Amino acid sequence: MDFIKALGIKEKNFGVNSGTKWFETIGEGELKIFSPTDGKFIASVYQASEEDYEKILETADKAFKEWRKVPAPKRGEIVRQIGQKLREYKQPLGTLVSYEMGKSLQEGLGEVQEMIDICDFAVGLSRQLYGFTMHSERPSHRMYDQYHPLGIVATISAFNFPVAVWSWNAMIAAVCGDVNLWKPSSKVPLSAIACQNIIAEVLKENNLPEGVFSLIIGRGSTIGERMLNDKRIPLISVTGSTRVGRHAGEVIARRFGRAILELGGNNGIIITPDADLPLAIPAVVFGAVGTCGQRCTSTRRLIIHDSIYARVKESLLKAYTGLKIGDPLDEKNHVGPLIDKDAVNTFMQALEKVKAEGGKVLFGGEVLSGKGYESGCYVVPALVEAENHYEIVQEETFAPILYLIKYTGDVSNAIEIHNNVVQGLSSSIFTNNLREAEEFLSAWGSDCGIANVNIGTSGAEIGGAFGGEKETGGGRESGSDAWKAYMRRQTNTINFGTALPLAQGIKFEI
Repeated sequence: MDFIKALGIKEKNFGVNSGTKWFETIGEGELKIFSPTDGKFIASVYQASEEDYEKILETADKAFKEWRKVPAPKRGEIVRQIGQKLREYKQPLGTLVSYEMGKSLQEGLGEVQEMIDICDFAVGLSRQLYGFTMHSERPSHRMYDQYHPLGIVATISAFNFPVAVWSWNAMIAAVCGDVNLWKPSSKVPLSAIACQNIIAEVLKENNLPEGVFSLIIGRGSTIGERMLNDKRIPLISVTGSTRVGRHAGEVIARRFGRAILELGGNNGIIITPDADLPLAIPAVVFGAVGTCGQRCTSTRRLIIHDSIYARVKESLLKAYTGLKIGDPLDEKNHVGPLIDKDAVNTFMQALEKVKAEGGKVLFGGEVLSGKGYESGCYVVPALVEAENHYEIVQEETFAPILYLIKYTGDVSNAIEIHNNVVQGLSSSIFTNNLREAEEFLSAWGSDCGIANVNIGTSGAEIGGAFGGEKETGGGRESGSDAWKAYMRRQTNTINFGTALPLAQGIKFEI
């Protein structure tokens, strides 16, 4: 395929890269990658060994000692050039993301655009790493705070966003003066290899040290655990399930490291009687079936006032009937495949469980077979009537299942239902009632890290900090002041006088 060749992907690939150099990793087995789109073999990757890990860590540590001395705006210039390279390779990289992961081509291209956008954001940020100045209580003293680079920042990314999450971390970390070590999901390593090939051109042109942007592909049980336990890595960003994040957080905390945890979401949309339904329905459908329900911000619960429940249900059934399911590279299709057959099994098991708890499947839930569906990873997105307290509704099922839940009374009741889950990532309300919207955004409203009005739960812009509360982990990435997590904060006091007054009026004479 032309897009694979354009990105430098070979039939067999090495799994460790220090920026422009590939390590010959052949001792830890060959990871074979098949597309969920058509079930065909794409390429393979030789996984990294613990010796490879040690070598790449030493390289990254050495690079940090040089990179931190480069002025931040100069670091921003490197990121600007990376953004330009991503523009050049947007079409082939977006196509690879779609083919390797299974999301629609438009979503694959959108993910690369997100990378370009975060590069643009980081370039501006490189001149805005601000600290504050404070007035001292002591005469002839000045106080201020500043931010310094941390060191090696590791990014452990998930399969559903093969490239964007890396860019959120790597580009922000880079302008902050950190170096980045990336461990991608073993389900989608080829997209990561493509990214390294793309940025290698920039690194060579600028004669940057090896190790500023590094990649390692290996088993979680070996390479992943080494990263979590390694005191040389002060910050690790982990995107994944709550189970994975809980383990990572505990291990990193034991060594007093920092963790940015971007974990599960059980995202809800409230639809009140004052909602604009023609606006709401498309947002709900995209949120529920986009990326085949495999976004951490996918819409999983729809909390509908009982007075409009029948109308909303009818509109959703009509919309779901018109969904086109198939090859994600065909832009006429709305829904592509799940990532693999394990995900299909999880989808089916969740539907069986909700039926056992009293739920009713209104639409979908089938596994598709036959021509065009040979991979066995295509399913029909499901609409299910359920209650919020069901055990399966309380869980995050990474698949296209939308639970329809009734509420009665005022919006406070809907918010109570909405917040009654352990996750707290993204949320939304559709209403033209100002009071309802403001209550949803108030301190007693949505308890999520992201709360929207009259837009869906997925598709966050890079300008805002991304992340959630409760078992979503509390981490923040991307925009706003999320950059501060990638730096160490330092408070400075300067005495430009001839006396030595002490704070709090303490007297000490010798």
